[in-house]
Amino acid sequence: MKLLVPVDGSNASINAVKKALELSKKYNFSIKLISVVPEKSSVYRKHENAWKGVESSPISDSEELEKQLEKKIKKNAERLLNAIVSKLDFRGIKVEAQVLVGEPYAKILETARNDKVNMIVMSNRGFSKIKRFFVGSVTQRVIGEAPCPVLVVNTEFEP
Repeated sequence: MKLLVPVDGSNASINAVKKALELSKKYNFSIKLISVVPEKSSVYRKHENAWKGVESSPISDSEELEKQLEKKIKKNAERLLNAIVSKLDFRGIKVEAQVLVGEPYAKILETARNDKVNMIVMSNRGFSKIKRFFVGSVTQRVIGEAPCPVLVVNTEFEP
């Protein structure tokens, strides 16, 4: 029996992890934590306006900057997952953590299907102001297309 918990570092997603821990201890679930980072092209598109008005640089410089940015974002996502595992009490619970690259809702659904998870536990929103990972629409799409039940933890929930 496995729970899938997508996290973005927001308090709301951390509360979803805490709820998943509570369920795991009570019902003997394992937990898979994931953090989804955008693909290279979407990272660049989101930041390309910052380059307007700046003296042109060769394409290779732009591609190198894009690769460095993606690498940094992945590294931060790995640190986030490692910090969650080390700071919360996962004793006695099998936990797996993975950073994925792509569209958040699609990667959540793909992981749920491929790993045959029994339930997805996620927050109703996270860093929606900067659209880093969760926005209400991601949660809604996951609920609408999930191959398993989805437990949505309200942003204000404090375990």
